[in-house]
Amino acid sequence: MSREKLVEIVRDNIAHFKAGTIEQAPGVYKVPASAYTDEARFKQEIDLIFKRMPLMLAPSAEVKEPGDYKAMNPFGTPLLITRGKDGKARVFMNSCGHRGAPLRDCGTGKASRFVCPYHGWTYNNEGKLVGVAASSEFGEFDREEYGLPELPTLERAGLIWAVLDPNSTIDMDAFLSGYDDMLANFNFDNWYLFDSRTLRGPNWKIAYDGYLDFYHLPVLHKTTIGGDRSPQANYYAWGPHQRVTSPDRYAHLDKLPEAEWPMEDIMTGVWTIFPHISIASFKGGGRGVMISQLFPGDNVGESFTTQYYMMEKEPDQAGKDGARKQFDLLENVVRDEDYKTGLQVQEALASGARNHSLFGRNEFGGQRFHGWVQRLLETPDDGLNALFRQPERQAAE
Repeated sequence: MSREKLVEIVRDNIAHFKAGTIEQAPGVYKVPASAYTDEARFKQEIDLIFKRMPLMLAPSAEVKEPGDYKAMNPFGTPLLITRGKDGKARVFMNSCGHRGAPLRDCGTGKASRFVCPYHGWTYNNEGKLVGVAASSEFGEFDREEYGLPELPTLERAGLIWAVLDPNSTIDMDAFLSGYDDMLANFNFDNWYLFDSRTLRGPNWKIAYDGYLDFYHLPVLHKTTIGGDRSPQANYYAWGPHQRVTSPDRYAHLDKLPEAEWPMEDIMTGVWTIFPHISIASFKGGGRGVMISQLFPGDNVGESFTTQYYMMEKEPDQAGKDGARKQFDLLENVVRDEDYKTGLQVQEALASGARNHSLFGRNEFGGQRFHGWVQRLLETPDDGLNALFRQPERQAAE
């Protein structure tokens, strides 16, 4: 599962650490303030990115067993994720074929049948309409046409992706660009979901900029998680997805034979899945990660992030206490440091105080991210697959 590529990345970071260098972008990069504040552009981003791209809707552990489900409503789109008796994860529009009412409120649970609360129509967890109340009085119609609309869905590396357009022809493999093979090294299929919660934040791109940024760690987080962190970062791209690493985090491995490098160590860093996911490693209560799932809110200045704390194995009580402490710390870090600052940035940019944001040569990941956002806004539906199949461009455009 791509261990050799992981080892190659570690070697590259060790070499940079010894030389005191990082890979840098060709130049600095400007993002207009309007990219964060303009409502018309924001609506374009919803339509041309979030409603066209595969989105990571849930870790597999959230709907782990047959009969498990999750209902969610990202930017007003009612979704129902189920796992059928066959073990397959499916994503449907959470909307009854009769009058459109949602079958479940947002949340998770277990059910083999979903009964519409409005008129009692019933669906199984494979989306089929299996019951119509007072059917003899209702009249004849083709029940096959009134099942739950199923969305293109892919489950890989212990994560569930779907495209919100039922008629999408996007090539999910091309979109993932082999990144799922790298993520599979976490072995999330067997991990334990400790807890989750949702936080409010600024414009989705201001929030996402932070996940690609180590430059701020020893400054903004100096009294919490960043006091000993280097601001240096290297970025490795698979299509629009990026892994962020800090060279100093691998220096200790230089003393060991490569065959003895622990998978836990060589998987550290931040793994971002375009356009809205960050996976960061932590050790509170045992080996864990925080998966941050970011969605735009109802307006350009708002976003919501669901934080999932996943653990390699279910901990004992002492481990749970340690995980709770770690997860609570991360809530404070993101809410009271990252997103508090991000909301202030949002306000300043909206006021006209600055007409652009600036990304340095050391912020290659942010440059790439914004380059991909812009390209997707300019690419028609029939050009998406060709775009993802192109070799990754080394500089943001």
